[in-house]
Amino acid sequence: MSKQPEQIDYKSAGVDIEAGNEAVRRMKSHVAKTHTPAVLTGLGSFGTLYSLAEAVKGMTDPVMVQSTDGVGTKTKVTVMAAPFKVDAYEALGRDLVAAVANDIAVMGARPLTFLDYLGLHKTDPAIVEQLVKGMSDVCAASSIALVGGETAEMPAVYAPGELDVVGFVTGVVDRDKLITGANIVEGDTLYAVRSTGLHTNGWSLARKLLFEMENLDINEPQRELQGATLADVLLEPHANYVPSIRRALDAHIPIKGMAHITGGGLIENVPRILPEGLGAVIERSWNPQRIFPLMQRIGNIEEYEMHRAFNMGVGLVIVAPSGLEASLGEAFEPFNVWKLGYVDSAINGVLLNWDKR
Repeated sequence: MSKQPEQIDYKSAGVDIEAGNEAVRRMKSHVAKTHTPAVLTGLGSFGTLYSLAEAVKGMTDPVMVQSTDGVGTKTKVTVMAAPFKVDAYEALGRDLVAAVANDIAVMGARPLTFLDYLGLHKTDPAIVEQLVKGMSDVCAASSIALVGGETAEMPAVYAPGELDVVGFVTGVVDRDKLITGANIVEGDTLYAVRSTGLHTNGWSLARKLLFEMENLDINEPQRELQGATLADVLLEPHANYVPSIRRALDAHIPIKGMAHITGGGLIENVPRILPEGLGAVIERSWNPQRIFPLMQRIGNIEEYEMHRAFNMGVGLVIVAPSGLEASLGEAFEPFNVWKLGYVDSAINGVLLNWDKR
C-alpha cells in the first residue's frame, strides 16, 4: 500500500490567511472614517468605485493627477524603534500618505483617493492596524478617501521583521488652475515651509551615519538633540501640507509654483518648477533641526551635499511675489514660513549663497 502524502495547507507554506482576515477586520473602522458618499464600495470588493460627480463639479476641463511613492528605508528605522515607541508604525502610515499627497497638492490638485501596498514577512494584525490608522488619520484630515489596498504576506521575499509600504494617490484639478511654475519670473520670492525632520528621504545615508559609523543607540537620549532620543526625532512623521495648501489656494494667494522637497533636497527639487533660463538663490535664513548638523558632523559632509541629500528643515518651497510672508504664514499654520531666497536669471540651478565652494 502506497504511503499517503503529507497533508499541507497555505499556512504551512508560510502564509496565515486567518491573520490576514483579522488584519482586515481591525482596519475597517479606520478606513470607514475617510469615506464620503462618493465612495460607492467598501473593503472587500475586487475594485474601488468612486463617483467623480462632486469632485469635478464646476470644472470646465478637469485633469486627473496621480502619484506613487514609498517611505524608503525609514521602514528599517521604524522596526528598530518599535519596541520603544508604541506608535512607531502609526507614524509610518502617516508618512506614506503625506509623502504622496503632498506631491500632487503642489500642482494645485485636490487629492481624492488613496490606495496602499503593504508587503510583510508575516502579517501581524496589530502592526497592520497601526499602519492603517496612521494612513486614515492623514486621509481624514485631508479629505482623502482611503479606498483600498493590498496586504501581501511573503516570507520568501521579506526577511523576518521586514516590511515595505507604498502609496498611490489620485486627485483632480481644473486645467486653468494647474500650478506648474510656467509663469515664474526673475525677482519672484522663494518662501520656505518648515519640515518636521527627515521626512521620507535620505534614510540610507542617515542610517549609515547614525547606526553604522557612530553606532548610536536609537533609544538613548542624545546631548546634541537636547536630550531627545533618535527614536523620538527620526520617527517624527512627514509633514502633511495638503490642508494648508488648500487654504492658501482657496484664499487666492498668488502662488506660481511649489516644490515638495523630497529626494534630492533643495538642490534638485527647486529647479523642477523653474522655467528654463532661471535659477534660485537661497540665503541662510533658518536653522535646520539638530539632527542635520549631528549627521553632518559624523560624516564630515559638505554643505552642498547635505542640501542635496536631505531637506535640511525645509519641506516645501513656494514661489510667489514678494511680501506674502504673513498671508502664507496664516495659511500654513502651524508650520513656520519664511523668505528663503529669490529667482535669478544669472544662476544655473541653485546657489547656496553662504556656501564658499
